[in-house]
Amino acid sequence: MSMFSGLPSTLRTNYRSDMQLLDSGFVRVWAVAGLCAALLLPLLLTNFWAGIANQVFIAIIGALALNLLMGTTGQISLGHAGFIAAGAFTSAALVTHFDAPIVVSLVAATLLGAVLGVLVGLPALRLKGLYLAVSTLAAYFVIIVGLGQYQAAISYGAGFTMPPAGAFGLTIASERTWFYVLLPITLIVLLINVNWLRSAYGRAWIAIHHRDISAESLGINAAAYKLLAFSASTALTCFAGALWAYHTGFVSVEAFDFHMLIQYLAIVIIGGLGSIVGCILGAIFVVVLPHAISYATDAIPALQGMGSRVFELQIGVFGIIMLLFLILEPRGLAGIWARVRLYFQLWPFKYRAWEF
Repeated sequence: MSMFSGLPSTLRTNYRSDMQLLDSGFVRVWAVAGLCAALLLPLLLTNFWAGIANQVFIAIIGALALNLLMGTTGQISLGHAGFIAAGAFTSAALVTHFDAPIVVSLVAATLLGAVLGVLVGLPALRLKGLYLAVSTLAAYFVIIVGLGQYQAAISYGAGFTMPPAGAFGLTIASERTWFYVLLPITLIVLLINVNWLRSAYGRAWIAIHHRDISAESLGINAAAYKLLAFSASTALTCFAGALWAYHTGFVSVEAFDFHMLIQYLAIVIIGGLGSIVGCILGAIFVVVLPHAISYATDAIPALQGMGSRVFELQIGVFGIIMLLFLILEPRGLAGIWARVRLYFQLWPFKYRAWEF
């Protein structure tokens, strides 16, 4: 028996071990501990912070969708806030006109997102880089202007009030109830994303990201897979938008501005572009950061006079942090977590990390 046989290996010797989701005892123990902590968390949080946790769950779903497109497939998208708005307004319209239940609204928003993804993804077959970014930004403006006209015609510009969500005889009214609804939904979406990346679709998307011409030479239909990536990402984004509408309780086109776009870009960049773990860490960081800044402005005497300029401070802090991560830590929070995880996996033999 090797003297290092008790150490958890970070290398894979067969496909079965490489495909395992919880691939070591270290990961399994911390996964169970994390799930137990998450289930107990609402009992320790106030109603306000339980609401913040619910915002984190929705942000994780939206970030996973954007990361699937930008981080995995390498297709730039600046229309993310518009797609979230499309999902939210789909739920608002179905509730307003047909009194549709939440399950029907979520399914309809997801299907609409899949169709929108194909329509918006068609320019991606001929555009790249900055041109593709401008194309998706144009799609954002088209969606926002169209939804603004709809809001003005139906609610006279006042927006739409969503009734309390309910399904299977359960009314989702409190933030703690929302927590226990959004937690399993987020875990399911997380597992779907993990399995997508481990499938033939995920490998094709990664190949297109690195070099689409080389991917086509290997027999990958780059056009079809790009459309599929846009469709899957936008469907998931509209799903997140529908959840946002029900959780927030009010839908108005003014909520889907550039600030929301900056937030999601910050999540995937600060968390680590292309990393699922980065989406989780980035969502927690970006959603909690504005509230931390607000508390800081109240607690620090030198900042107490800022008043309405706190929002400008938040935008400035986002920009500075994104620049620092791009320069100092391109892998984002996921890269930091990878080093911390490796340290504890190999402890107390961290000085031999190069062997694993």
